[in-house]
Amino acid sequence: MNRLVYAVILASGKGERMNCGFPKQFIEIAGKTIIERSIEAFEKNSGIDKIIVVSEPSHIKKITEIVENSGFKKVTKIVPGGATRFESSSHGVNEIAEDDAKVLIHDAARPFVSQRIIDDCISALDSSDAVHTAIKATDTIIEAENGKMAATTERSRMMQVQTPQGFMASVIKKAHANAKKDGFAGATDDCGIVFKYGLADICIVEGERTNIKITYPEDIAFAGIIAENK
Repeated sequence: MNRLVYAVILASGKGERMNCGFPKQFIEIAGKTIIERSIEAFEKNSGIDKIIVVSEPSHIKKITEIVENSGFKKVTKIVPGGATRFESSSHGVNEIAEDDAKVLIHDAARPFVSQRIIDDCISALDSSDAVHTAIKATDTIIEAENGKMAATTERSRMMQVQTPQGFMASVIKKAHANAKKDGFAGATDDCGIVFKYGLADICIVEGERTNIKITYPEDIAFAGIIAENK
């Protein structure tokens, strides 16, 4: 059975930690904006059928112009986001009519997601209802409370999460509905919501060190190096 595969790209953040005076998704890296690079990664993947972009309402016009100027054909909707990341994700997912579709939810701030990661997430949804992208932690991670070390963790079991995260549409819709009833209490990311309500076993797809999330000004220099080597 051939299921439709959607990519929901979250581009509604304000990027306040970048201190650049405008949303970070519009920063140019080697001649292309961050949002353009993120959309392009899913546009050129043969497994992706449709792309939904979730934007801060006042930037929908600008993103529409980027989509049109770049000739992206798979972007079917550009919808307004919510007050939080999780509300924005829910807005995008709820634009999908088919409950049996596959959905990849991706942060626009990760413009260097590889075709291999996208392919692996799509394939993993053949046997699992939820998929997390993650890489092994290289640093020891501790728990802290009130400025003091509270607990140690076993590094060999620790992983750092990335996106995309993949789901069967029915599962992530139910997760968001449950979280909405609870006021999104305790939600950390989309897989975290599915895990909280025990809606599916979540398998892990191996991420990549270059699949960075651009958050701080110093990330731009590293992003430029990645872009030059793509």
